[in-house]
Amino acid sequence: MNNTVLFVDDELSILHAMERTFQESGLRVLTANSAEEALQILESNELAVIVSDNLMPGMNGIELLTRIRILSPNTVRVMMTAYADLKMAVDAINKSEVFRFVTKPWANDDLISVVNEGITRYQVVRDLKEGDETRFRSIAQAIELKDPYTRGHCDRVAEYAVSLAEALGLSGALVRDIRFGGWLHDCGKIGIPEVILNYEGRLQAEQYELVKQHPIWGSEVARQACMSPTVINIILYHHERFDGKGYPVGLKGDQIPIEARIVAIADVLDAQYSDRPYRKAYTGQEVLENLREMTGGFFDPRLMEIFMPIAERICAA
Repeated sequence: MNNTVLFVDDELSILHAMERTFQESGLRVLTANSAEEALQILESNELAVIVSDNLMPGMNGIELLTRIRILSPNTVRVMMTAYADLKMAVDAINKSEVFRFVTKPWANDDLISVVNEGITRYQVVRDLKEGDETRFRSIAQAIELKDPYTRGHCDRVAEYAVSLAEALGLSGALVRDIRFGGWLHDCGKIGIPEVILNYEGRLQAEQYELVKQHPIWGSEVARQACMSPTVINIILYHHERFDGKGYPVGLKGDQIPIEARIVAIADVLDAQYSDRPYRKAYTGQEVLENLREMTGGFFDPRLMEIFMPIAERICAA
């Protein structure tokens, strides 16, 4: 696995501090004292992550990361700055598509976490681009390792979603992509700290807002990896609700792609039938009752007519 990270800053003391911070990380750490030097390093090195200061003589950080996005699109780009403002943030997002912002002075644990998440994202994108069914499943299983309560969840969601898709008579190609989307629907959780995923109790508001970003992050990874529109739709929209009260967009009814409506049903069934940090699994009968109550609010009633016999067989097993 490529674990090369490049730090770019015009202050040598900052670069030395970066090297000390990551000296026991197992990562291959490179440094550059300017944007121009960073581009020279890129010519002979494949970079998983680049962390760049913004205010530097000559080419600034946004300009550098924008160049990197074109020259090495898989490289995960992180902006570090002591002078963040709205215009800079908008420019960094729109022009260079930064993954994260880190402010100076930084907390070492936070910086290490951001870099490690960036390396994981880089590897997921590479694997998705090069992958086959086996690799897609292995990615899903690796993400599940962050949350022991969801072990096997992606396999089961894919299985239930495929059962519904086949019952609806969807084409073989669409069913295949629904299987892939079922495996990968939670791939955006690579960006959520494990302490939040495994939090025992009700999440605080800001923690929940962070969790709600995972469909967006996951869909960005899938787009970067050139996955099919069906898979991207599943990752992005599987938390939308039929009544329009879901996230991240608030789509309603048939505005939600059918593949996402299918996986949403399968996702909730398995979530309710599994132990979670904040509650024990529901019984089969309770799951069926909950699914009926959620029909029309969370779920498409037409799909639920087809799915309930499938759910009854699952809950009776």
